Amino acid sequence: MRKRTEYRLSPPPLPSPLEGEGWVGGLCSVLLFLFTVLLMLSCTNKTEKLQDHLYLRLSSNPTTLDPALIADVTGGVIGAKIFNGLVRLDEKLSVVPDIAKNWKMSEDGKSYTFYLKEKILFSNGKEVAAQDFKYSFERLLAPATRSPNTWVLEKIKGAKDFMKGKTKDVSGIKIEDKYTITIILEEPFTPFLNLLCMTAAYVIPKEDVEKWGADFSTHPSGTGPFVLKEWRHNQYLKLEARNDYFEGKAKIKGIIYKIIPEDLTTVAEFESGNIDVISIPASEFKRYRESSQWKDLISSSPGINTYYLGLNSERPPFNNPLLRKAVSYAIDRRKILNTIYEGRGISASGPVPPVLRNWPAPEVCEYNPEKAKSLLKEAGYTDELNIKIYLTSDQEVLDILEVIQGYLMNVGIKAQLRQLEWSAYKNAVNSGEPDAFWLSWWADYSDPENFLFPLFHSSNFGAGGNRTRFKNSDVDAMIEKGQRALDKKLRDEYYQKAEEYIVTDAPWVFFWHRTEYTLRQKWVKNYKIYPIYSIDKGMEIGL
Repeated sequence: MRKRTEYRLSPPPLPSPLEGEGWVGGLCSVLLFLFTVLLMLSCTNKTEKLQDHLYLRLSSNPTTLDPALIADVTGGVIGAKIFNGLVRLDEKLSVVPDIAKNWKMSEDGKSYTFYLKEKILFSNGKEVAAQDFKYSFERLLAPATRSPNTWVLEKIKGAKDFMKGKTKDVSGIKIEDKYTITIILEEPFTPFLNLLCMTAAYVIPKEDVEKWGADFSTHPSGTGPFVLKEWRHNQYLKLEARNDYFEGKAKIKGIIYKIIPEDLTTVAEFESGNIDVISIPASEFKRYRESSQWKDLISSSPGINTYYLGLNSERPPFNNPLLRKAVSYAIDRRKILNTIYEGRGISASGPVPPVLRNWPAPEVCEYNPEKAKSLLKEAGYTDELNIKIYLTSDQEVLDILEVIQGYLMNVGIKAQLRQLEWSAYKNAVNSGEPDAFWLSWWADYSDPENFLFPLFHSSNFGAGGNRTRFKNSDVDAMIEKGQRALDKKLRDEYYQKAEEYIVTDAPWVFFWHRTEYTLRQKWVKNYKIYPIYSIDKGMEIGL
């Protein structure tokens, strides 16, 4: 079973306060919101900032900065500034050299030999060698580390035996010389280079791990362009640019990550000039987009994500594919996207985002309530059907699910909405408790396989990603063939067939791929928004 970086829930925006609650109630809501904003702004003053330091916001405190243990996007964002791997992704989502200057793959696709750049230094002054990667990879896989990311490297020959304590090292990791390392896989696995771009595959110095022990997670040292200088938990983190980074020095002296859970506080801090770049909160999107002061400072990037309503395909009622299709036909997803969601994304035709799909999009069930009613009857449901949909305890998520609830009611499906706090929600969904649930999936790496194998292969029920508990032997076979196919054209054909089977069986109602929007201050230079967080090393941005 594959475990992966914690998925994020990014709720839809609030509907207009004047919709559905009466003119007086709506006006009161608007006035209350404006009063709150003015109060926040009056309490937030321009503060003294460190010169040539970029100020950013984090919504939560990172749990760890140890690459072997990072399992959240927050930690990954910072980790990308502190560490490096053998390879990395560029802005076009291509795998390019990082610490490895080049590499070669064997004809059978099972062996990769990496040739390292010389004179690359950890922040402790030690030069990086091939042995450091062997140490870092085996530490990740070691049972004592308790890493949630072992799946990133488990395809390496001997990794599973090592993880079970049967061997003292991983047989598939071989040191050829000081600057050359060969990695041998159990069988061809074409996404492997993409996996090596991930946080879990970063190199770390053994000396510092042994020095700090468990505290290495708060005293990280790597090869990246920045070092952690200070971390005040739940307040801020301070990164300082290195002078000896192998790709040159960053254009800024450092980065200050301010930890601010509340969106309203973040907006007030930004508009007071205390933060340089923010992700635009859903509730503020329309205001900033229409503002003459801010609209030209908005950046956007197609999101490598998919938002969906998952249908539990393992048991009644949604073990019936006709009923699953009926739900898809019952909901006007395009209207929800263009109204409540304010067009902040593109319609999804299947699980694979267009950025990663190298084949024609599959045909999806368009809104057709009469077709939905017909399929319900064909599936044997002539009376009203009752289902439970689980969602997080977030008002914005509730707003969009209430619209979905209305669409389902129109075709004879009565949906009861059950809100849970995050931990309880995650446990319930992973255990297969709800009939249906609202979630999103975000890319860890830039391969279509990331939106197929974890989410729809029958080996990944529950926490592995397949939370709809969907099982289709044809889908399993196509995904597995795609994973092994060395020819890219053939690989895409297998993935295309897998996606078509999935859309036909409809374990998800496919909603949209959310577009990322950020807002920057006018003094920020060379700003770019990246499709995957690990791409951003913080090197180009200036003030």
